[in-house]
Amino acid sequence: MDLRDFTTMERFSTEKFQKIGLFDTPRMFCDLYCFEPGQLQSPHTHSDSDKVYAVLEGRAEVTVGSERAQVRAGNAVLIPPGSEHALRNPGPERLVVLVFMAPRPG
Repeated sequence: MDLRDFTTMERFSTEKFQKIGLFDTPRMFCDLYCFEPGQLQSPHTHSDSDKVYAVLEGRAEVTVGSERAQVRAGNAVLIPPGSEHALRNPGPERLVVLVFMAPRPG
């Protein structure tokens, strides 16, 4: 069994949000993203992969296509393949998001 305690893996930087790999296989990946207030992941797309953002701590502003929502701890958002998406921490607290994507982009 490959067990990870992500509560001990959080890492923050004032320079940019941090990506911490939890699991990585040829078929999928699962990361922890850690954001200081005001930090963001710029809009981008994945043509052939589904992605999930699950907010663990704080709250996020998630954009998927033309939709934007405030998402709090305990909420998850599905991003379909080909949809432009972005993630931002509006603050004032830190943001921790579990990110899952499959199939793994090449």
